[in-house]
Amino acid sequence: MSKTAEKRTWEIDGTWIAHRGIGLQPIGVPGPAQRLKNILFAWHEGTWYGENVEELVIDGNVMLLLSPMMAADYLSRPASVRLIRVVWTERMQLYADAASIIRDALLQGWYAPNRSGWHEGGLRWRLYIPDDSALERVKNWKSSAAGYGIDPGFLNEWITLAVTEAVQYDKHAMSSWRRLTSRIGDNLQTDGIYDEEDWLISTGWKKDDTPFRVILHLAEPSQGKGWRLEVRLHSREANDARIELQRHGDRWEATSGDLPDGWELFVREKLEREERKWLEALPALEEAGHLRLALTEPEAWSLLESGGLKLLEAGCSIMLPAWWEAVRSRKIRLKAKIRHSVGSSASPLFGLDTIVQFDWKMAVGEIDLSEAEFRKLAEENKRLVRIQNEWVHLDPGDLEQLRRWMKKSGKRGLSFREVLELHFKGGTDELLTQDEDAASAIRMEVELNDHLNRWMEQLQRLSGLPMVKKPEAFMGELRPYQLEGVSWLAFLRRFGLGGCLADDMGLGKTIQFTAYLLHIMEGRRDEGTKAPSLLICPTSVIGNWEKELQRFAPSIRVAIHYGPRRSKGEAFIEEVMKADLVITSYALATLDEGELGSVEWDALCLDEAQNIKNVYTKQSAAIRKLSARHRIAMTGTPMENRLTELWSIHDFMNPGYLGSLAAFRREVVQPIERTRDEALIGRLQRWVGPFMLRRVKKDPAIRLSLPDKNEAKTYISLTAEQGALYENLVTELLDNLNNLSPMKRRGLILATLTKLKQLCNHPSLVLKDERMRETEWDINRSNKITRLFEMVDEIAAEGDRCLIFTQFVGMGRMLQTLLQKRLGMDVPYLHGGVSKPGRDAMITEFQDPSIKRCAFVLSLKAGGTGLNLTAANHVVHFDRWWNPAVENQATDRAFRIGQTKDVQVYKFVTLGTLEEKIDDMITRKQQLSEQVVGQSENWITELSHGELSELFTLRKTWLSG
Repeated sequence: MSKTAEKRTWEIDGTWIAHRGIGLQPIGVPGPAQRLKNILFAWHEGTWYGENVEELVIDGNVMLLLSPMMAADYLSRPASVRLIRVVWTERMQLYADAASIIRDALLQGWYAPNRSGWHEGGLRWRLYIPDDSALERVKNWKSSAAGYGIDPGFLNEWITLAVTEAVQYDKHAMSSWRRLTSRIGDNLQTDGIYDEEDWLISTGWKKDDTPFRVILHLAEPSQGKGWRLEVRLHSREANDARIELQRHGDRWEATSGDLPDGWELFVREKLEREERKWLEALPALEEAGHLRLALTEPEAWSLLESGGLKLLEAGCSIMLPAWWEAVRSRKIRLKAKIRHSVGSSASPLFGLDTIVQFDWKMAVGEIDLSEAEFRKLAEENKRLVRIQNEWVHLDPGDLEQLRRWMKKSGKRGLSFREVLELHFKGGTDELLTQDEDAASAIRMEVELNDHLNRWMEQLQRLSGLPMVKKPEAFMGELRPYQLEGVSWLAFLRRFGLGGCLADDMGLGKTIQFTAYLLHIMEGRRDEGTKAPSLLICPTSVIGNWEKELQRFAPSIRVAIHYGPRRSKGEAFIEEVMKADLVITSYALATLDEGELGSVEWDALCLDEAQNIKNVYTKQSAAIRKLSARHRIAMTGTPMENRLTELWSIHDFMNPGYLGSLAAFRREVVQPIERTRDEALIGRLQRWVGPFMLRRVKKDPAIRLSLPDKNEAKTYISLTAEQGALYENLVTELLDNLNNLSPMKRRGLILATLTKLKQLCNHPSLVLKDERMRETEWDINRSNKITRLFEMVDEIAAEGDRCLIFTQFVGMGRMLQTLLQKRLGMDVPYLHGGVSKPGRDAMITEFQDPSIKRCAFVLSLKAGGTGLNLTAANHVVHFDRWWNPAVENQATDRAFRIGQTKDVQVYKFVTLGTLEEKIDDMITRKQQLSEQVVGQSENWITELSHGELSELFTLRKTWLSG
């Protein structure tokens, strides 16, 4: 060949670049890529004459990259410049032949979704060529390509990339693709179907011309036949056309009559394909190359449990017995039927630990099995049995666990506590009795007898309780609801159960307990027995109890165990045995634990029982150790902030009823706090409700005819002096926070919090002016005091009286001093340092209408509970405790039985400060189950720097002066 001729011949090689297409490169003819483009694509419109061809450099060699779609179009019909002869290498010729096949497939639609790998999210396709001559071309090409090490799946990779490219870059193709995938839906994700043809039919890519569907039906034992599989043909057009087939060797025939016209052509091929799928899904049922139709009971169970799902995944139609869905979800349960005598006069119940005798049954669905029947079934070791014409599923694991449980615990019976828990938490599938050796739990339910059913109804409905008579020694009248309360306590006592009298403040819990004491004293007189009762209450209300007992029950011999001269040792025993009721304080429950624990008390009552809400305190532990026949808790706020407070009070009344604190937190508190699920809250209410009697003042059934209580926020601004001091305190706090250890950080936050609250009252509380002189307490330095005095002036002018609550001793003393000077009359101040006689005198004088009084200043801790101060009809919360339950208790010193005037409640809030912000938070979280603000301010110490800044920073809009 001449040199000139050589220049006019270009040899082109190519290589497949995975996922990108084919790269073209001339052999022995160096030159720029643009020149190669001009030569190869001079007449190819599809690449815009080479302009759309990408240049690629690999290992220093320049290539021209053809995308999969572009390569199929160009290589099948090259259009190079005519003055130069282009010659393909042998490998390149293979790619050109493949391009011709791919182009024809794209034009003819000879491709289909490729099930393999489709579920992984890619658009996978394969050649799907119905034409015989085209199939022969593909076969010959693969044979030639094998010599060059080209993978047989290369054509499918190319068609996949080409179709994907077309879908992505052609808006019409993309629109069609979206309509297709929307219609097909989850069928595209199917990866368990074994037959490719069926998968294409299920996606809608291929039409199914078969006039029937093949269905495998599991038939249950009947007429002497065991479990069996039946093959049925269901018409696609007429639902009533159903043909059952039977096999004769390799042939299938209808059991009766002939097949409908046109079906014969499809039956053999269709059934052969279906049977292949059956055997691939259920290889254990293969017999001599065919599916075995007669099944054993274990094989039937396996088909129900997992084989049916495998057949569905393989694209087969399977029909299971109609009862299977219901039966599969049923778990065997224990049923404890309480024996008839339990709860009767012949077999009474006393206490939660009493063992209740019952007869065991096993329940599955609506079927009850006796213990003997259960043991017989367990010995047969069957999974599916038919009892009373109903199929029952018996799980071997459940049966084994029940056997163990029966052997270990089944003969001891249930405690009365467990019976109550089951009944009040729903009665069915609520108690999970954990076997030590089993991973799962046994579900149990209790069937009560007539005695206990009636008893449970009485416990939950006051109207059904046996009412006691008003004790003869009670000096006064008992309102109907109060007599119900006494009867409720007496009812619980009869069965050895404690209770919480949780009536609203002012409904007369003191009166009800007094009447209860007289009732049990009358009963003891008939029995000839005697034992004192013990009342533990806050120090501030001991005097109130003395007065009330003297008024309503002077016959009760009362011993006050209080003060430095209180009895000790033997003298204590001798003194209390002469009394009917001993009254002491919470503080002495710890200090005199030995003396109080040496007596077996007839009744043990805790007034203001929220004092034991923290189970870990020494005080709470000492009280729980005391021995008593009957335990009673009294509180208007059984749960101030947290669900664990309910546990603490109930565990005192009925130890063990709510289980351990850890279990209660895990199973009750955390789920409710996390989900606020109403069903969980309702279950808890049913559980604790029977032992907590709660009535509120406005309940129509109480019929108190109390006057109204009107609450209002009184918003007050800071003075300029207060505003400057406030900003300085906040700046100092935020500047120092990041440099402190966690412990010191908490301390600084709490200290600053206290100062800010004091500052909102008056600057002198923070500046600590020497000797706290009255002159430094100029009311003009605090808008709170200015507003308070304006209100007190109006109250005095109307002849009314008011209670003023504050939490700071210095503030209380100065209010007392300033008010006495302003009003010209004595203003008492009750705080923790006031002695018992002094406290009693203050209350008596304030309640006496003949003694001139207008204002009473009280510490919220010392005066917030247990006092009767109905002479006042105005209540002022000068500074906030930030706990609605505690503030409501304080308000109820005035809003209670005996109040004849409307009660006005004023809550002072300093605008722009943390007082306003926390008040807003409390308003949003008023419901007890959602409260996050505790009685202390410790929660504030856990806030982030940004949250603290937002909380504390002063809004200057509300500065005055």
